Amino acid sequence: METRRITVLSAGLGVPSSSRLLADQLAAAAERQLAAAGYGADIEVIELRDLAVDIANNFVTGYPAPKLAAVISGVEDSDGIIAVSPVFSASYSGLFKSFIDVLDPKSLEGKAVLLGATAGTDRHQLVLDYAMRPLFTYLRTRIAGTAVFAGPQDWGNNDGGGAALSTRIDRAAGEFAGLLQGPQPRPKPGAAESLPFEQLLAGISGGQ
Repeated sequence: METRRITVLSAGLGVPSSSRLLADQLAAAAERQLAAAGYGADIEVIELRDLAVDIANNFVTGYPAPKLAAVISGVEDSDGIIAVSPVFSASYSGLFKSFIDVLDPKSLEGKAVLLGATAGTDRHQLVLDYAMRPLFTYLRTRIAGTAVFAGPQDWGNNDGGGAALSTRIDRAAGEFAGLLQGPQPRPKPGAAESLPFEQLLAGISGGQ
């Protein structure tokens, strides 16, 4: 059985987090859809709030800490990404965008992506089409046609989301699983890595 590696990015800040809840439901639905198609799923869930300090330090130093480096490597090695962010100021969160900014933009090219967002009011649901989708289109990913927004009313039923949300999750997960079937794009070999300026300078100084 072929296995697809999926990284789930949850940018929720609270504990518990509605973004994490939506991310978990999307991941579970995607796993079911892949299993029905004869594929296994290796799913890793990343809580971006746990990496907030490392992400900030990366911008200052230019280098990721070991934990952040491992997460970046996992994202780059994934076949698909489930990305869920809470809405802040009518867009994705700063934490979410900061993590995307520490990635090599070319590393996401061709990856299957399923988008989700959460907010305190339905007025923010257009964030999926006016903020998140353009971001991942710019990164040249393959985005599932259906994205999932969850507002307060979606969590008020005993089934953990209500029939309407469940239907949207299943539809989006089915489209995402479809993107993961068959041959997958492979990252293009990168150019030869050059040493950081600080190392080059140290080498020059050491040789004099």
